[in-house]
Amino acid sequence: MTEANPVVFGEVLFDRFPDGEVVLGGAPFNVAWHLQAFGHAPLLISRVGNDPLGRRIVETMQHHAMDITGLQRDPIHPTGTVEVSFAGREPRYDIVSGRAYDFVDHSALPYCPEPALLYHGSLALRNNVSREALEAIRAQTGAPVFLDVNLRRPWWRSEAVHSLIAQARWVKLNEEELTLLIPKGDDLASRVRRLLADHPVEWVVVTRAAQGALFFAANGYQDSVRPDTRHPVVDSVGAGDAFSSVLILGLLRRWSLSDTLSRAQVFASALVGMRGATVSDATFYRPFIEQWEMA
Repeated sequence: MTEANPVVFGEVLFDRFPDGEVVLGGAPFNVAWHLQAFGHAPLLISRVGNDPLGRRIVETMQHHAMDITGLQRDPIHPTGTVEVSFAGREPRYDIVSGRAYDFVDHSALPYCPEPALLYHGSLALRNNVSREALEAIRAQTGAPVFLDVNLRRPWWRSEAVHSLIAQARWVKLNEEELTLLIPKGDDLASRVRRLLADHPVEWVVVTRAAQGALFFAANGYQDSVRPDTRHPVVDSVGAGDAFSSVLILGLLRRWSLSDTLSRAQVFASALVGMRGATVSDATFYRPFIEQWEMA
């Protein structure tokens, strides 16, 4: 990897919790937020409404010195929102359609000067307008792709997601998403091997909630991590995004695979002890920066 910063593409929105709390989120935004806190200023490309929630996003990003040149303002479509509910500790999402991030305009994209990588999910590509914008970024940059699979009913089609995987170098998804995409197979490992055989992917990480995560490389290398169960769980919203952000850190900083996985798990385990998917207090990140010798 180069010393260049990453480009992050996709949704920025507000999660609405059952108690009425509204928390800024969206997987790409969460990843960009963590990367910014860790000192790898990303270029976030998304779109928000010309409304109070959209202005709140702009102000929050500016307050935390995040680059807003890729954040488009939409005069017609409102800022994205998601209604969050819980089944036990597992979050469930009602994702409202026709929101600003569905309409990222390819003609208004900022210049992307040779980014280290391009991160995107699958949710923001449910609309052809944003999908064309992503294709324009890929064509402009030629950057290697980190794909964070986010299958949210009814906003995905298997054929389309497999097409995205075929264009990615690194892929992260959870166990349920793997089963949906690769339904045939005796176990998780056989499904991952099928995915790797079908697509030119360098490695795949499968997250498994309280059971941690499994790593599979195309060259046959495998590894796994498990969370420290002593940490209290406040909510698990954004845990996978936290995990993704540290996987990207490992790529950017050339960490070993074992260090990258263990650090991703430690960070995700710490985040679930907080409410929401991002943390505004910079001191939350300081112990990780010091322990990982990133200062």
